[in-house]
Order: sequence, then C-alpha cells, then structure tokens
Amino acid sequence: MVQVIIDQDITPTSRLLTQLPDSWETTVGIDNDEYARQIAGYDVALVTSRIPFSPELIEQTSQLEAIGKLGTGIDSIDLEAAEDNDISVTHTPGHNALSVAEHTLCLTLATLRRLTAARELIATDRWRDEYPLGSTLSGSTVGIVGFGDVGKRVGTLLSGFDVEILASDPYVPSIDTELVGGEGASLGTLLKESDVVILTAELTDETRHIIDQRELSIMDSSAILINTGRGPLVREDALLDALSSNSIAGAGLDVFSTEPLGSDSELLELDTVVTTPHVAAMTTEARSENIDQLASNVTRIMDGERLSERYIATAKK
Repeated sequence: MVQVIIDQDITPTSRLLTQLPDSWETTVGIDNDEYARQIAGYDVALVTSRIPFSPELIEQTSQLEAIGKLGTGIDSIDLEAAEDNDISVTHTPGHNALSVAEHTLCLTLATLRRLTAARELIATDRWRDEYPLGSTLSGSTVGIVGFGDVGKRVGTLLSGFDVEILASDPYVPSIDTELVGGEGASLGTLLKESDVVILTAELTDETRHIIDQRELSIMDSSAILINTGRGPLVREDALLDALSSNSIAGAGLDVFSTEPLGSDSELLELDTVVTTPHVAAMTTEARSENIDQLASNVTRIMDGERLSERYIATAKK
C-alpha cells in the first residue's frame, strides 16, 4: 500500500483526496517543527514551498519514492540530493501563472497609488487631505526581470495601460518580448530606465540577490520595485535601506527572504510598502488546476508511467 503524507496547506484537501487512488493511505498535516519525523516512513510527500527538503532531510527520509510540489518553484527542494537518493520530484509549473500575473499587476497599482498610506489615514481617523499623491501606471516604463510563464502574462496584462515594456531574461528569445510589444534589455538598462521594476524570475544560484545595493542605486528615486518571484531575489536589508532613505519610491512584495514574514518586520513600518503573505498564486481557479495536475503526476509516477518533461524535476533511475 502506498503511504502518502499531505501538507495541510494544499487546499481544498478534499479535491486532492478524491483524485488519489482509493488504495493509497493518506495522512493530512505536516507540523512546521516536526516534519522530518513525520515524513519518515511515507512513500509520497505532497507539499508546498513551506516544507524545505534539505539534503539532511532527504537523507533522513530516503525511503520516499516521490515528492510532489504544488506550484512552479522548486527551490525549496535539493534536487541533487533527491536524485542521489533515487527520489522522483514533480511540480506543476504554469498552472498558476495567470493568477500570479494578475496579483503582480494588483501590487503594482496598489504601490503606485500608495494604498498602505491611504488605509493608514482611515485607521488613524484622518482623511484625504493628508494623502501623499500616488502615480499612474499608464504612460510609464515597466521593466520585467524574468520573462517566463508569469513574466509573459504580466506583459500581456499591461497591454491596456499604454506602457513601454522592457524585459531582462538571457534565456528568452527576443521574439517573446516583441509579442507583447516590448523589447529586451540588459538588467542595468532596465533598472535605469524603468518606473516600475517587476521581478518574476525563478530563484537559482544565478538570480539569488539579483537586486542588491548596487542595483537599487541604479533605479530612479521615483521608481518602485515589485516582487512576486521569490524573496531571495532581493537582498532585503539593502531594500530596507533604499526605502528608508527614499532612494526608491516604494515596493510591492508578496515574497520575502524569510517566510512567514514576522509581524515585527521593518517592512511593515513603511507606508511606501504594500505586502501580501505569498498569496499571488492562491485563486480558486489556479489551485484547482494545480491540484489536478499534482494528483495526476504522482499517480502516474507511482504507476511507473513517464511524465512530460515539463513536470519532472528529477526522475527515478
């Protein structure tokens, strides 16, 4: 019998359970502090990014045959260790791209229009005469760093705002940028010329801290930074310095260097910052598609079937 442990963050859990084989025995719930002990003894782990599969954890749970990660990013799983221990890793890229792109646009507009500051006025019995003026998106230059599934959709959604689009991604052909009416640019040029800098890149060794003190200093003081990719794309202390010194005008952040973001974070003290708790992908439509794909992937892996390369991070030898 296949033993499966499921991260309680995969909701609605009922949708997943109804699609797994009846013969599989499932357990729902993985404690943040005890996941190494809990995962031991299971054949399949179905998780979100909150469960980090380090080399040490994978060694302790090497009896696993498959790890199913909900969503696109797999930076929370050490793929080399998984491969060394003959563990298949599958994920569900692309199914939440539109939801993340829409949330990216939402954060962009909210940051430009200073919604954190506006809400604070109401919360402190003040009104619009004290509101710091916002900025329009229309007519601006928007730079997108990382032009994959999410970046392309952000570019498409921006088509109604009469913006100039710049894209920085060394792995994407120029035709992809041209299809949304934009053009390719180096990261330095993009940072210098953009009113809005949007990060949708995957987290890799190459992209970790791609935005640091030097990059922030290139941005105009009226520009804003939006991050719906991964928190470590940005060196957070450098971002705090830039925001506190008004070197940039604001930031819209759905992801953070350490998650969950603590209520004592200095980011929450700045009315130029709009924050959301890593929810860009969390829509009913995207979650349903992701769960359906995840169930299909792990079932086929355990049945010995071959998956599309799109969904395979590592495969059993």
